Amino acid sequence: MRDFKFRCSSIGKLMTEPKSKAEGPLSVGAKTYIRELAAQEILGIEFQVSSKEMEKGIEVEQEAIDLFNRVRGLNLVKNKERRTNDFLTGECDLFNAAARRGHDMKSSWSAKTFPIVVADCEDKLYEWQMRGYMALWDAAEWSVDYALVDTPERLIGFEPLSMHVVSHIPEHLRLTSWTIKRDPEKEAEIYQKVMHARAYMAEVIAEFDRSHTGLELLAA
Repeated sequence: MRDFKFRCSSIGKLMTEPKSKAEGPLSVGAKTYIRELAAQEILGIEFQVSSKEMEKGIEVEQEAIDLFNRVRGLNLVKNKERRTNDFLTGECDLFNAAARRGHDMKSSWSAKTFPIVVADCEDKLYEWQMRGYMALWDAAEWSVDYALVDTPERLIGFEPLSMHVVSHIPEHLRLTSWTIKRDPEKEAEIYQKVMHARAYMAEVIAEFDRSHTGLELLAA
């Protein structure tokens, strides 16, 4: 089996700590996620998840980047490069090479879900994702930047328009950022978890092979 490379966006699912020593180096939640990845490998199908919040994020991505650039006085463009090392793979949103600083854009679903302070931005899944990007882009720091822009009308549904039509609000009030700095020790933790995850994935695939060997003959 090839050495599976984990996406930066999924690192946080591996990094949850086991609740007891009996679980081993991987938590129950991490093992559940790895089995899902194994199923995708075995069946050759990438499982896709969609929601109106995700649809908005895709549709308004450039608007969010434009707002970010205007507020921060920058001129960054959407990154289209995917980078990979021995453990991880990822395609970040924005990277400022001169500053060795990256940015992950998040378009809030509505005014209600928009974080107004850094404490509301902090999220372990996003933290580990940013640490993956820092490793791949050799960045000194990375931020998650939450932008609040108008929601496409077809996605709003029955929610009040006032929560979704927000372009009249000053732009600097519609951007909240959370920044973390690179930490080599935490990167080492990521790589250690990836090694354990690969070993468990190999076990899952081997178990599948054992339990399904010969079934094609019975079905014939």
